[in-house]
Amino acid sequence: MVRAIGLYSALFGVWLLLSGFFSPFFLGLAVLCCGLVVAIVLRMDAVDRMPLPFGLNWRLFTYLPWLGWQIVVANIDVARRVLSPGLDIDPRLDWIPSGQKSDLGTAVYANSITLTPGTVSTSVEAGRILVHALSPHGLADLEQGAMDRRVSGIER
Repeated sequence: MVRAIGLYSALFGVWLLLSGFFSPFFLGLAVLCCGLVVAIVLRMDAVDRMPLPFGLNWRLFTYLPWLGWQIVVANIDVARRVLSPGLDIDPRLDWIPSGQKSDLGTAVYANSITLTPGTVSTSVEAGRILVHALSPHGLADLEQGAMDRRVSGIER
């Protein structure tokens, strides 16, 4: 029951932060909707088995700024390729190895690839991810494995 109350509190807190509406009508709707979501999750018997594989691993706090920087660098690269007629856009589709041990770790890795401009994860299989990149340079960065190692480090 503690996790159900925690889930309700988290949902209501996120709603308050994101909505910006504090009239009694909207607060009532928030209370009702958050309660409905918690009731559905309890009915599914999923609230007590919520996995927390990453916990509060300190590597997560170093990974997120690193990922943010990679997004900035990739944005600049994509903008240069679009605006500069001398730089070719040469799309590639290739499999990138994935060393994560859990499904959640693989999902974090695939989503991190997709968040980085110029690359999109299109398919995930055991031990590898199919990535579409605007240039061979984008694939080469992923093949070096820095992002893969960092996401694997969060899992431990």
